[in-house]
Amino acid sequence: MPDATAPAVLLRDVRLDRGGRSVLSGIDLSVPRGSVTAVLGPSGSGKSTLLSALTGELVPAAGTVEVFGQRVPTRTRDLLELRKSIGVLLQGNGLLTDLTAGENIALPLRLHTRFPKPVIARLVAMKLQAVGLRAAADLYPRELSGGMARRVALARALALDPPLMIYDEPLTGLDPIASGVIMSLIARLNASLGLTSIIVTHHVHETLPIADHAVVIANGRIVFAGTPGALEASTDPLVQQFLRGAPDGPIAFDRSDLVARTEAA
Repeated sequence: MPDATAPAVLLRDVRLDRGGRSVLSGIDLSVPRGSVTAVLGPSGSGKSTLLSALTGELVPAAGTVEVFGQRVPTRTRDLLELRKSIGVLLQGNGLLTDLTAGENIALPLRLHTRFPKPVIARLVAMKLQAVGLRAAADLYPRELSGGMARRVALARALALDPPLMIYDEPLTGLDPIASGVIMSLIARLNASLGLTSIIVTHHVHETLPIADHAVVIANGRIVFAGTPGALEASTDPLVQQFLRGAPDGPIAFDRSDLVARTEAA
């Protein structure tokens, strides 16, 4: 039985490899239930690799990953069952272009439930209402603005009422107004639906205002974990370089530079 007192996500001494190379190592992370946790870091720091471990796409080379008290399984059937409890908003939306907004949202309901068509139609309308797009059900992705498409993708991710939502760079390609709408929506849905949300992003200043916890990844490890206030007050050179967007500092933006530093250590 799942442990109702366990954190939503728990990683213990996790190492994640890709292509025979260690991307992240020594990762310890606890995400409280009901929280909004921002996982921050520069491009190429391993944020999306961490996401892959949470969804079971990438098996850790070492350590353990748990979701709601259960270790992420490797058996396909068990993994598919776990993924029903995890909603993922993809960076590129992932909407099927030959389906309307309503049909895109209905897709996971048709694949994973036996609800009759009228019930699915009602649920689709509810999800669209939740993201403020009730009138967009019959529009195709090409007819939607970037912000509207992101909200439709969010409604689809919420279709099966997952208790855990993961947002992979949710503000990519959005203007400041659309970005504000999306972040406000994430915060409101997290509170009203009792979700746990993990936002994987490099958009610091847009994300911190709605976050309860912040994690910064750089140079293959977690360099900060704490409250947004503590993050902004941190004097750690790695954290300061990232927050200021400084080109020079301990964070290596050139992968070959990082490899050279590692070999020299």
